[in-house]
Order: sequence, then structure tokens, then C-alpha cells
Amino acid sequence: MYPIICDDCLTDKNFLIYCAKHYQISKYFTDEEFLEDLNRIKYIKKLITRYIENDDLKERLILNHIIILNNCFGPIVLNKILYLKLKPQFKYVKPFLLLLNILQEKIYMVNNEKVIYTDEILLDPTIVEKLRKI
Repeated sequence: MYPIICDDCLTDKNFLIYCAKHYQISKYFTDEEFLEDLNRIKYIKKLITRYIENDDLKERLILNHIIILNNCFGPIVLNKILYLKLKPQFKYVKPFLLLLNILQEKIYMVNNEKVIYTDEILLDPTIVEKLRKI
């Protein structure tokens, strides 16, 4: 399968429009459901922050949020969204994407970065070990 290169760059300025354009269940959604799904990104960020600060990992909850987001946006768009919103924490998110087999080798056009090679992003070893037990 060949990678799909989106011709539009995802930035903080066009985030909502980009997400609305790529929301795959757009026929059946309300604005509240759309925003509720986008809030899952904030929840993931909070859960990752809690893990970093308190060593308290809610791996199943993070997995559930990522699965729902993947169902809403698909893996290519989801990788772009998560990289944009969680770039400093992406090393903590990457093991979950790998487990679900939705991590893209390359993420295109995020904040004027033409290509992000995900194999260059480190993995958090503690998260990897916890996910291996699932």
C-alpha cells in the first residue's frame, strides 16, 4: 500500500477545519459528538501527563481513546493529529499506536515539517513492557 500524502498541512490554526474535513462519521454526527471526540486528545494528554508526573499509567483507557479516534479519523489522519497535539509526548503515545498496528512510518505535513519519520522517535520502555502484558 502506498502512503497517502495530504496536500494540506495540519497546523494549530487550521486544526478544527482539518479535523471536521476528515471526520469519517460526518453523516451521523452532531457538533457535540464531534467536539467530544476531539476532547479525547486532551484526555490522552492528561493521562500521559499523569503517567510522567506520578508514574500512574491507565493504559487501557488510553487505548480506548485511541481506538475511538482511529475509528473517527483513520490511521493516517490520527497520526497527524496526535503528532501535532502531543509532539513532546509522542514517545509515550507511539507504543499504543504500534500495538494497534496504526503507526505510520511517515507523517506528512504537520506544522510545516514535510516528513516526520516515526522510527526516529523513541519509545518509552515502561509503557512498552506494560503493553506487552495485554
